[in-house]
Amino acid sequence: MMATLRALAEPSRFQIVELLRDGPRPVGDMVQRLHLRQPQVSKHLRVLGDAGLVEFRVDAQRRIYALRPAPLQELEVWLERYRSLWEDNFQRLDTLLEELKTGEKKRRRTKRQRRPPWS
Repeated sequence: MMATLRALAEPSRFQIVELLRDGPRPVGDMVQRLHLRQPQVSKHLRVLGDAGLVEFRVDAQRRIYALRPAPLQELEVWLERYRSLWEDNFQRLDTLLEELKTGEKKRRRTKRQRRPPWS
């Protein structure tokens, strides 16, 4: 899992993974979309491959890269353990917003009641 995180920490590699999420792509397509040189993209793909995130197949003169789901699934399992942390925070935020909303309504009613009738 650490290799996956290290590989994804580099913005260009993260972008490559984002591109491959939509399906397999040849290196040339990634070069054009990322506005990087071919050697740079190839280096990033090698790092992603070493981390197990991508695999390729040869099609004539081209390499077609695809995402491997297993490392990302492992990362998802690890992140799942922390889901309760942000869900609890969202629940507390929802509660606070509801209290503020209710408090605002009460304040408006109180202000209306305190106004003298001639205003």
